[in-house]
Parts: sequence; C-alpha cells; structure tokens
Amino acid sequence: MTSRRTLLLGGGAVVAAGVGVTWIVSRDTGSLKDYQAAVASMRATLQRTPEIGEIIRCATLAPSGHNAQPWRFQATGDRIEILPDIARRTPVVDPDDHHLFVSLGCAAETLSLASGATGRPGELRPELADRGAIVFDFGPGTATSSPLSDAITRRQSTRGDYDGRAVNTAELRALAVAAAVPGVDLILVTDRTVIGRIRDLVIEGNLSQMGDPAFLRELRHWMRFSPREALRTGDGLFSATSGHPVLPEWLGRGAFDLAFTASTENDTYARQIASSAGFAVFVGHEADPPHWVSVGRAAQRFGLQATVLGLKTAFLNQPVEVAALRPALAELVGLRGRRPDLVMRFGAGAARPFSARRPVRDVWVEGAHSV
Repeated sequence: MTSRRTLLLGGGAVVAAGVGVTWIVSRDTGSLKDYQAAVASMRATLQRTPEIGEIIRCATLAPSGHNAQPWRFQATGDRIEILPDIARRTPVVDPDDHHLFVSLGCAAETLSLASGATGRPGELRPELADRGAIVFDFGPGTATSSPLSDAITRRQSTRGDYDGRAVNTAELRALAVAAAVPGVDLILVTDRTVIGRIRDLVIEGNLSQMGDPAFLRELRHWMRFSPREALRTGDGLFSATSGHPVLPEWLGRGAFDLAFTASTENDTYARQIASSAGFAVFVGHEADPPHWVSVGRAAQRFGLQATVLGLKTAFLNQPVEVAALRPALAELVGLRGRRPDLVMRFGAGAARPFSARRPVRDVWVEGAHSV
C-alpha cells in the first residue's frame, strides 16, 4: 500500500511542475547525481598507508542516531581519543545519552578495524570518567585487513523493503560470531511469531513517539529533503536514503508537517518488518556508558558482517527508546530484568543512496597530529 506520505511528497512535486516552476524546484534541491558523486568520495576505499585523518574518515562512516555524528577525534602520538560531541545530542529521543555512547562505540570499532588494516593495530579502552573519551592506543605492526575492515565503506543502514528471503544457519552463525563482544548479549530472532510481537512493540513505540510534539520537533531538525542541504550539513536523515522524493527544503518541511503521521509510519514499519529475515536484539550486561560503548562495537561488527554476506540492516529502536516498553522486549527475548539496547532488522534487499558524512576537518580536535 502506498503511504500518504509518499503521495503527498510526490504530489507536491507534480503541483510544482504543473504551475511551471520545475526549474525552481531543481534549483533549490541540487542534483542527486552530484550528491551521490560527493558521497562516493566520502566512502572511497581505505588506503593501506594513510595518514591518521584517513583512518578517522573511515571511523565517521559508522552509524549514529539520526545520523547526528556526535563524535570528535583527537590524535596525539600513538593515541587517538574518540570524544562525545555534546552539541550533537538528541535529548528528546535519547535523554540519558545511551544512543550517543552506542554511536561512539560504533565509531571506535570502525576506527580500530581501519587502523589495524593499515598496519597500526591497537587496543580500545573506554575512559568515560575522563571527558567521556574512548582511548585507542596503537603501534606499528603488520597490516591485518579483514572482511570486516574491507566492508567499512560499503556498510549502510538501509531503510527500505527487503526481499523476504530467510537467512540460513551458516549466515546466522557468522553474524553471531562477528558480533561477539565481551559484556554484550546478542539475540537473533527468526521465528515469525516472535518477529510479529516485536513488530507490535515497534508500532506501540512509534505511536508514543509520534504523539510527542518535542520528539517530532527534534526529528524534523535532523531531516534533510534536498541533496544540496544534505551535502551542506553532511549529517541528518536525507529523504532519498529512505526511498522518498528529493524536494526543496521549504517544500519538504511543509510536506513533513502535513504527511508524517503515526498511521503511515506504522504501515511502513509493518511492511518492512514483514519483508525482513529477522531481528537482532543487543543487550549489555549493565546499563551504563562503558557497556553502551560495547553494544555499539558489537552492533557495528554485526552490520559489517551483514555487509560481507550481502545482507542489509536497519535500526528499529522504538521498543528501547520508549522506556515503558523495555521490560516487554526483555521478557520476549528471554532476558527479564535487563535493559535492551538496540533492535536491528536484517535481510536481503536493494541498496539505497548512502547518507552523507561531515569532513574530517569538522570532527578533528587540535592535537599533535594534523590532517
């Protein structure tokens, strides 16, 4: 079923064409082709003997909530620190900075893999009491590229329909092995009855969030409707990455206010979940920032291994973002009394346009190295 949101967004473009202002729309949006060329350069294959800035570029390709990219990097000697960028918090959807620290963990694992692949193996160590930093100490060594490091530039959160095929036992085992990080439990759900119950929690969580004006304001702040704006900011949720039309910002924001409803979103989630092979639920052993970082590391490794296998992934975190739903999700996956951290669907499907990233110079904190 075509959603009302898609109809309204598409209809806006048709009306514009009908009154002879297609050229205005094109002028205000920029070219999707130019956007994709620019993003392709952001995702260039990792060079085997890069500068530190090249390793950090790969780290920024990690996922983050709302693609807010709440990280900064500082390199001194043989150490890189990954620091939280508090200005990029999303306090409505993430009031305790859970997603922020998960995002830092995703970036840290990516940095570690990229560094090892270029002959700088090292060790990650959270030192969250000291500026909230994750420390990566590295030294010279043999370049150890792996399927996971090779997948860094190809991984994406793919928010679209998948093809419905099942993932076989060997693939599930490979995903579980790749995501094995101390302090984190991973539950893979492929039973259709349990998938349906998680779907119900996603929809219940969506209804709660969509009824919160503050949530909608925060989400709207991170939406990007035109290629030009997505490239200008280098962050946020670009409509084309979810399969929606590109529009001028003024038209897209108006359409968002009119067409973004709980009903249309619930229809989309139900369809996408039905097309997925299963869910991955990540649960840290403790509910604190060091374990949230570990959850991020596990989730990124899962996403990279899925990429290696030709699978797609996307986060559906409503059951963990709405606190009242966490106990039901924990019970459902057999971990009563624990706090679930992430919900990710997976399956086979077509690629979408990649999301943009900010340039290294914008995430670099002055230190002993320079980019």
